[in-house]
Amino acid sequence: MTFPSLFVSHGSPMFALDPGELGPKLTAYGQRLKRPRAVLVMSPHSMARTPTITSGQVLETVHDFGGFPHALYRVRYDAPGAPEVAAEVATHLRGLGLPVQEDPSAGRDHGGWVPMIHLFPEADVPVIQITQPASPSPLAHLELGRALSPLRERGILIVGSGSLTHNLYDMGAGPSAGDYAQSFAGWVFRTLADGDLEALLNYRTQCPDARRAHPTDEHFLPLFFAIGAAGADWTHVQRIAGGITNDVLSMDSFVFGDLENRVEQLDQVKLDFSEIDG
Repeated sequence: MTFPSLFVSHGSPMFALDPGELGPKLTAYGQRLKRPRAVLVMSPHSMARTPTITSGQVLETVHDFGGFPHALYRVRYDAPGAPEVAAEVATHLRGLGLPVQEDPSAGRDHGGWVPMIHLFPEADVPVIQITQPASPSPLAHLELGRALSPLRERGILIVGSGSLTHNLYDMGAGPSAGDYAQSFAGWVFRTLADGDLEALLNYRTQCPDARRAHPTDEHFLPLFFAIGAAGADWTHVQRIAGGITNDVLSMDSFVFGDLENRVEQLDQVKLDFSEIDG
C-alpha cells in the first residue's frame, strides 16, 4: 500500500505526559493504519545543511529541553531503529543527486519521540529521523518531502513533526492571548481547503497573524515537508483537531493522502469554518 504523510503538532515536551485532546486521536489513527515498515520523522530540533539520517539499531531517547518535571526525564521511547531503512532512504536520495549522511550515533530528539508515544504507544514500529534543512525556506522543505515521496510506496510512513503555532513568549499568558493562534489556525485550514499552495509557501506575507504565531519558522516548516511527501495526493487532507494548549500552542495536525482511513473526530478540511471564524 501507499502510506500517507502526516504533519503532527508536538507542542510542548509535556505532551509526552499530558495527551490532551490530540493524543487519543493520534492513537486511534495509528490503530487504523496498516503497520508501516518504519516511520521517518523530520523534527525542528535536529537541523543540518546536509540531510542526515539516524542509522543506528538502538536510538537513545534524547531529552533536549530543560525546566520540566523530573518525571518527563524518565520517559523512554524504545522503538527500534532501522539501519536497513536508513540506508534505503540514503540510497534513494543519492540516486536523485542529493548529498546525504548517515549517523549511527544520533538519538531521537523530542520532536521525534514525543508524538510517537501517542501514534504508536507500543513502540513496536521502527522510528528513524532525518534532519530538518538549515534553510528557513518553505520551498526547501517542500522539495525534500517531494524527493522522499516515493518511499511511501515502500511501506514508510513520513511524518513532519512541528507545531501549527509556536510562540513560546506568550505561553501561559491567559486564554485571550491565544486569539491570534486560533486566527492563524483558521487561515491555514482555509488555505489548505482551497489547495492554495502558493499562499501557504508565502504565509509570512499572506497571513497577518503569521509573525506572532511563528516568531521563528522552524516549527511550521515541517508542514511543507509533509505536504511534499504526499506528492500529488496532498490535497486529500484530513485535520486531526488537537485544540490549544499552554494558551497559544495549536495542536491541530494533518493527514495527507490517506484515501482509506477515516477516524472519528478527524475533520475534513473542506468543512464549515464558522466555529473557527467565531
